[in-house]
Amino acid sequence: MSKKKRIKKGSASQSAQESSAKSTSSKVSSAKVVKTKKAQVLEPTRARASSKQTSNSSNVPLLFGKKNFMFIFIGMGCMALGMLLMSGGGMPSPDIWDESIIYGFRRITLAPIMILLGLAFVLYSIFAPNTANA
Repeated sequence: MSKKKRIKKGSASQSAQESSAKSTSSKVSSAKVVKTKKAQVLEPTRARASSKQTSNSSNVPLLFGKKNFMFIFIGMGCMALGMLLMSGGGMPSPDIWDESIIYGFRRITLAPIMILLGLAFVLYSIFAPNTANA
């Protein structure tokens, strides 16, 4: 008898699962289907369309002219020269200390002046007016 009860219990649970599956499938099939319209292709308004066309055809003036770039390159050259003047300084012998090699006029005075001069040229080139486009 215990086997029959077990079978009945098992069959009852199986039939409950089948009935719940049928009810969910009937719910899915009875759902309403909503049809949507096709997406319309939007075109820009006349004002935006005309501004896009004019911006592509017009020439935009450059911020820097030939004179500005010339001063930038001169300034970069002065800074590079200052760095080269400051380089070096190795002692010929590790046993001898020579202050004139390290603390000479070229490394202490001339090289920093060249670097500052190069920075001044670059700064002037940034703020100088571009007369070609004015």
